[in-house]
Amino acid sequence: MSTVTMMTTPAGRLRALARAELTLIGRSKGVLFSAVFVPLVLPFSAGMSLDEKALKGTGLSVGVVVLSSAMGFSLLFAVYSALVSVYAARREELVLKRLRTGELRDAEILTGAALPSVAIGLVQCVVLAVACTVALDVGAPRALHYAVLGLLLGIPLCVALAAVTTVFSRSVESAQVAAMPMLLVSMLGSGTVVPLEVMPDTLASVCELLPLTPALTLIRGGWSGELTAYDALGAVATAVAWIILAVFAVRRWFRWEPRR
Repeated sequence: MSTVTMMTTPAGRLRALARAELTLIGRSKGVLFSAVFVPLVLPFSAGMSLDEKALKGTGLSVGVVVLSSAMGFSLLFAVYSALVSVYAARREELVLKRLRTGELRDAEILTGAALPSVAIGLVQCVVLAVACTVALDVGAPRALHYAVLGLLLGIPLCVALAAVTTVFSRSVESAQVAAMPMLLVSMLGSGTVVPLEVMPDTLASVCELLPLTPALTLIRGGWSGELTAYDALGAVATAVAWIILAVFAVRRWFRWEPRR
């Protein structure tokens, strides 16, 4: 990556950095496996534990839950978890420090490094949406704009949270440990495995405030058509608040070089 020839335009610099990062990800079998294969397996494993009777009265079907869960796993593993490893590894290798000495801006460095993981996550979401539509007879989304909005909010949030997570680690290995709380909380509380609609009201109200919940709420509501404009506005407001908070934390505490 240190030999990348930076172009004069921001788009050119991002393209060059993303191309180099994609090459490095392809050489990291652990990151590649976690980003590509885990999100394709976990949703269907979780879907096998769902009972159509438990979803009665919620307006949801097993297919819709599996589909939205699949997209949630893609956001968590293809984007968030993969980027935690990427940012930590590039920091420990002094790549980030060297890049800052050139014409790249801080935001461009973080964005360029994130583009391959974001692209993988988006491709996965499209593939999973088509697969679930065909295999589980989900049907077309009834409110596609909500589903798209959920992805557009969930991706930058996962990118920013990945950068924040590396603040609490000293190595690539410890970065993955630091990522576990976000993964577990999101899987158990944000509706990735168990929809909020089947949770007790008090618990669901608390889980609505978790970082990934708004994105999954919008994605799930986009397919089910059961999401009201009021609930959608609340989800958007919560997601935007988390994004602002995460970006502030990155600007304030993100480390560009290893701790000595």
